[in-house]
Amino acid sequence: MSWSFIFSESLAALRFHGQRTLFTIISLAWGVTCFVILISYGNGFERALVKAFTAVGQDLIISFSGQTSEQAGGLRTGRRVRLEITDAAIIKQSVPLVENLSPEIMQNGVKARFRGREKEVSIRAVWPEYDIVRNIKIVDGRWINEDDRQRQNRVVILGAKVAQELFGGAPAVDEDIVLNGIHFTVIGVMDNKLQIANYNRSDNQCVFIPYDSFNVFGDTKYPWFLVWKPATPDSRDRAIRMVRAKLAEIHRFSPTDEKAIEILAFAKFMNIITGMSLAVKLLLGFVGALTLAIGGVGLANIMLASVIDRTREIGMIKALGGVRKLILRQFLVEASLIVAAGGAIGITLGIIGTQIIGSMPFLGPAFRDNTGVGDIYLTISPASILISTGVLFFVGLIAGLVPALKAARLDPIEALRYE
Repeated sequence: MSWSFIFSESLAALRFHGQRTLFTIISLAWGVTCFVILISYGNGFERALVKAFTAVGQDLIISFSGQTSEQAGGLRTGRRVRLEITDAAIIKQSVPLVENLSPEIMQNGVKARFRGREKEVSIRAVWPEYDIVRNIKIVDGRWINEDDRQRQNRVVILGAKVAQELFGGAPAVDEDIVLNGIHFTVIGVMDNKLQIANYNRSDNQCVFIPYDSFNVFGDTKYPWFLVWKPATPDSRDRAIRMVRAKLAEIHRFSPTDEKAIEILAFAKFMNIITGMSLAVKLLLGFVGALTLAIGGVGLANIMLASVIDRTREIGMIKALGGVRKLILRQFLVEASLIVAAGGAIGITLGIIGTQIIGSMPFLGPAFRDNTGVGDIYLTISPASILISTGVLFFVGLIAGLVPALKAARLDPIEALRYE
């Protein structure tokens, strides 16, 4: 018997029990809709979390001064090792695995004033490559360049919240502000950042000036940090070893002494972020699968009811020579048609629901940020469609297989006697 005949018979059977079929399709569609929305939320949660973490810097590594914990070169243990500005140039020239690098000096508690408005900020004095290392994006104006650094230009880039509080939304570029009594010209405004990883103070609350221009505030010989990124994530560990070895050569400490110069790679915390997002996605997927399973129970019930209602029909087919395989195919095709209809409707409703929801608050309220940078944005991905389809057909197969086997195993004589 051909598949086209089985298909037409299955459609006829489903139309005959139209109301029951419709309710089953609706229950499956609802389960699929919930599953698609939950998976989209989980993907959005992961993106928001990773974005907030990597806002501090893409593969950021910071190096800072420490104390020796091993004897080397005849020098005592516990000796303080201070980074110097010359170290930055040496590392940049001699360690090829360091792609971008900048020294950094900070000064906290600086009074920034503009036309009667005043705000306490932190100054970060940096090299031009700093914006690459720290994932800084400029929304108005430009970033520091090499000419600014060499000429010691008194120019400044404002963090997003500094610009908002000093200028209140008015254009800031080319205006003069006063930092602890010293005039600086604004050349750029930084895009708003929402960070869950940081060192010292949020970038939004800082202003950035050329490293050499910091000499009007204090000594530039000893940077607080060397901030840098490796050429590739795979070369990160080798780059750290090479940087420590070069600094050990310069400052005469053991290259195995990790306390002499502290080197912190933010990427090591990414496992925590990945673990958190994976746990949330698994939980949401489990809840979505349970919702689909409820629809699957409804499918199993309607198929079992169909077997009972059509017991005499099944007995007649078997008495006329119908084989088990034919009966099994008949009921599996009926279940598949219901699953396909429910899946198509559910995925369509899931896409519409995701677009209607759009975004949901996440990190913004915790950081008193209403710009939407930390929101969870629900988007449909091909992976979420494939996962929901796969789960749906798995549930449908299990739900349809049991009644189909029951129908295929009916004894024809007993089936014909059934009333």
